Formats: sequence, structure tokens, C-alpha cells
Amino acid sequence: MEIPKKMKAAVLYGLEDIRIVERDVPVPEDEEVLIKIESCAICGGDVKIVSRGIPNMPPFGEFIIGHEYSGYVVQKGKTVTEYEIGDRVTVEVHKGCDRCKNCRAGNYTACLNYGDVSKGHRANGFTTNGGFAEFAVNHVNTLTKIPENISFDQATIITTAGTPLYGIEKAGGYIPGETIAVIGPGAIGLMAVQCAKALGADKVILTGTRDDRLDLGKSLGADLTVNAKQEDVPAAVLKFTEGIGADLTLVAAGTSAALQTALNMTRRGGNIVLLAHFDDPINDVNIGLAVLKGMNVFTVRGEGSSTVHSALSLMNKGSIIADPLITHHYKLDQLNEAFTTFRERKGNAMKVIIHP
Repeated sequence: MEIPKKMKAAVLYGLEDIRIVERDVPVPEDEEVLIKIESCAICGGDVKIVSRGIPNMPPFGEFIIGHEYSGYVVQKGKTVTEYEIGDRVTVEVHKGCDRCKNCRAGNYTACLNYGDVSKGHRANGFTTNGGFAEFAVNHVNTLTKIPENISFDQATIITTAGTPLYGIEKAGGYIPGETIAVIGPGAIGLMAVQCAKALGADKVILTGTRDDRLDLGKSLGADLTVNAKQEDVPAAVLKFTEGIGADLTLVAAGTSAALQTALNMTRRGGNIVLLAHFDDPINDVNIGLAVLKGMNVFTVRGEGSSTVHSALSLMNKGSIIADPLITHHYKLDQLNEAFTTFRERKGNAMKVIIHP
């Protein structure tokens, strides 16, 4: 296709100030490609950026937000041989600097040069421009080809699935026959249920406070759902596991109460992984239980260790599905309305997809 000079893009001019404006179409550097964006999903991380801001983000008036996107390759940098014009691709957020100790060990989401563009780090939609636009550039390290049976909309959910897969990997990765508990039936939690089942978990427990989300979790593979407003969650989990507790608890809700529940219901010697971002300090949590019970507590910052590729493989095989999580569609010009729908959960909004 003929590449235009200008494009529409959602630029953050200040907190709670998103404007759809005209910007230059970016030009890919040697190791990058230009993507014509077809779909970009709203994530809770986008809400945090818009409402509170984050460290290392580009200046107001320049920052194009959005990080869960997919589309076509329409232009390649000079050294790109891994992709061809017309390839359908989806993206992951993080491209490490490739030079620090963590990146050399494959831990690029904890890059020691995080936010330093001059040293090669990129986090599209966080520290560099993202995907609520007609075009975006991505380094080849952050791309994955989309199989033909997966749509662009479905492919935007891949980073959502990559997060629990990365958490499971950080906690050891071996789960066949184990009991996995998931706290928080949002998009990440519901993907965590599916990923745990796909990887061989014997029993999966999902806890939360909304019956409609818990019912959806049951349809996606949860063996037990517990409404925290109606039941004592640790007691229900201990009863279900014959007094042992969950082998692994994935915390997809960033609250003190969620962490305390995880500590109370995970077995001695078990693992807890914090998938959610905790925006506020943790208070009134008896973290000493982790020591008393010999538990391990891990954290992950989004997807990592190429788990986006793993998630796409699972989706291609039908082991995880995205459609039940996709609830709304908007055009780019309607982005502010779409954010309101997402934040206020209008129509039980979960994944809201934006189309340029």
C-alpha cells in the first residue's frame, strides 16, 4: 500500500485529556517494521496512564497511548528479513535494551535501562508511542505472526494471556495435576483460568465479587467459583482441597485484601504470583504467613519470556479463547467514549476494542 504522510492518533495532552489529532506517520528504523493497525484493545494499564500517569512516559502533547494492538506489516526496516509486507502480526509491549544484565538473561520486562530510549529500551504505549493510531512502529523482537484462523480482535488479547503464562513460568511452570487458584475474574484472571487448564491443572478455583464474571469463568474451565462477598474464600478453598490449600495462587486483583486471601488459602510450601499492578501501598497484610508457611511470592510485570508466542499457539489450537472477553467495539474517533464504557463497566464491559 502507499504509505500516507499523516495519520490520526490518540495523543495524551494531560491527565484525563485524550485528543484525536493528526500526526506524522512514523518511519521504521533498520530493525523495525511499520504496522497498519486494525485493532487495539483498552487495558487497565491505559486507564492508569490517562488518570495518574506513569514514570518515563513521553511528554504530554506527544504521547500516543495504547499497547494491545495488531495489524499488517506495510513497511520494513533495512535489516528486517523475519517479516514480509502483508504479514498479519500482533505485538507485545516490551523490547529490552539487549545490553543489561537482565536482558542478557532473557528478563527483558525488568530491563535495567527501562524507559531509556537512547539505550534501546522500548515499551510501546508506556515509555514510547503506542497503538491507538492508524500506524505504529515495532521492533521485530516484539512481533508475532498471527495464524489465519485468529482475527485481529482476538490477537489483541494475546498479551492478556501472556501475563498469567509468564507468572506460571516464574513460579516453576510445572502444573499438571495441581490445584490453581485465581483471584480476580477480570480479563487477566479469566485468561489465567484458561491457561491453567490448558497446561494441565487438575482443579482451577476462581474467586471474585461479581457473579456474572464468575459464571463466565466457570464456562471457561473453572471447577469452583467463590463469591468473596458471600463466602469465606480461604475456608471454601480449604474445604475444596481437603484442608491442603491451592498449590499455586495467581493474584489478578491489585488489592491488600486479595494478597491476604492468597496468603490464607495457599498451601504450605506453595507459590503465589502477583499478576496485578498494585497502584497503592499494601496495608494490613500479614506477610509473615509467607515465611511461616514456607511459601514463595513471585511478581511479573506483564508478559515476558516470549509467552506471547506461547499464548498465540494455545489460541491457535483452541486451548484458550478470546471472544467471550471481547464486549465492545469503537472507532478511534470515539476513544473517549470507549474509555468511559471501559471504566464504568457499561454493558459489563471487559475488553473494548478500538478500530482506526
